[in-house]
Order: sequence, then structure tokens, then C-alpha cells
Amino acid sequence: MMTEELLHAVMEIAQQMIEVGAEIHRVEESVTRVCNAYGVKRVDVYATTSNVIVSVENGDGQLFTQTRRILQTGTDIERLDRLNSLVRSMTAKKLSLEDVQVSLKEMEKTPVYPLGVVILFYGVIAGSFCLFFGGQTFAECLVATITGFLVGIMSWLASNFMGNKLMGRFVCSAVASISAFTCCKLGLIPSVDNVIIGNIMSLIPGIGLTNSLRDLFTGNSITGILRSIEALLLAVAIAGGYILTAYLFGGVL
Repeated sequence: MMTEELLHAVMEIAQQMIEVGAEIHRVEESVTRVCNAYGVKRVDVYATTSNVIVSVENGDGQLFTQTRRILQTGTDIERLDRLNSLVRSMTAKKLSLEDVQVSLKEMEKTPVYPLGVVILFYGVIAGSFCLFFGGQTFAECLVATITGFLVGIMSWLASNFMGNKLMGRFVCSAVASISAFTCCKLGLIPSVDNVIIGNIMSLIPGIGLTNSLRDLFTGNSITGILRSIEALLLAVAIAGGYILTAYLFGGVL
């Protein structure tokens, strides 16, 4: 029974780590360290961004296996840090499994930034990158910031109602491009370049690409390739939103 409870706990940790954006090497190493710390005779872990399989063997030679399907992934560094801290506590102090379950339930209640704050910083990031990439006028930065607000709203709507990352990035890119081209047509800004670049920067899958490289370097080739393909497809979706809008507005201005 102890082994089954431990297996359930490590499966929950592994699933949450993948969901918040941990690289696969970290997930597999964390599961292995925890199981070894609790006296498991043998542990085998296989994880990807879509599923995780863990098999453990106790001292009596009994085998236990569980599989979890991962339906969605994202990025939550704060929650990942809490999961890492829990793993360290389990390996160093051998916490009771009851305490581990309590900690995991508390993590599910980890506070997130309010929607208004997220949308605000979409605008701040877009305006800042517009200035960074050469925006010369106040109007460009203002349009980029307001467009960033729109992109933030569309990003939230896409993540909650579409359930498809590719379509969500495509729509967000199209919204940013439509806003920029419209303002340019109205004579509010001299060109669309800096406004669009400023907004696209918040859509680029930088963390996903970084994790894919880390997975490749640590020998998790399948996951690294899958994450690389996902990052590439997201980049293509972002480019597609701009290209379609540019075509509809008569080309690059």
C-alpha cells in the first residue's frame, strides 16, 4: 500500500511539472530521486509532453505501474519552483505521504495574476519592444501598447475557448497586424513594422524552444524533437497571421 501511495504522489508531481513547463530531464530525475529516497528497489520513468509512465518495484518484488495523459502544457515558473522545493523536501526529509498530498492540493490553489494585470503587461511589453526595435514616435509606442491590450484579450479568449495553440497564435498575430495596418492606413503611424514586431515578441514560443534544446542536450531526443516541431509550428502560425493580414491590406507598408 505504501508503494501505491508513493506512486500516486510521484505521478501527480510529474504531471504537474510537465503541465507547468518543466523539461523532461527534470521530471524523470525528480521521480527517480523521490522513489529512491523512499526505498523503492527499482524505478523506471518514461515521460513526454503528452504522457508519463512510471513503474516501481518494492522490496517484495511487486511491480506497480501508472500512466498519466497530459492534456495541456503551459508555463508557470512559480508553481514549478514550488514543485522543485517539494521534491527536495521529500528526498531530504522523507515527508509523510499525507503531507505531500496536502502540499500538492495547496499548489493547485497557487494564486495567478489577475486578468487585468496580464492584459496590462501585454501592452507594456509591446510598447517597450516597439521602442527597443526603433519606434521613433510617441504615436507608434501608444498604438503598440493599445494593440498589446487587444492581443492580451485575444490570447485569454483563445486559451479559454479555442483550446488550440496554433489557432490562438494565428488569431493573436492577425489581430496585432490588423490593428497596425488600420492605424497606418489612417495616418496615425508612419509604418507597421515596429508595432507588429513589438506585439509579436510576446507571442514567440521562446521557453518552448529553450526547453526543446535542453531536452535534446540531455538525451531526451523524442521530446526535444516534439517540442522543436511545436515551437516551429507556433512560429509559422504567427507568421501566417501577419502574412494573411498584409495580403488583405494590399502588401507590406
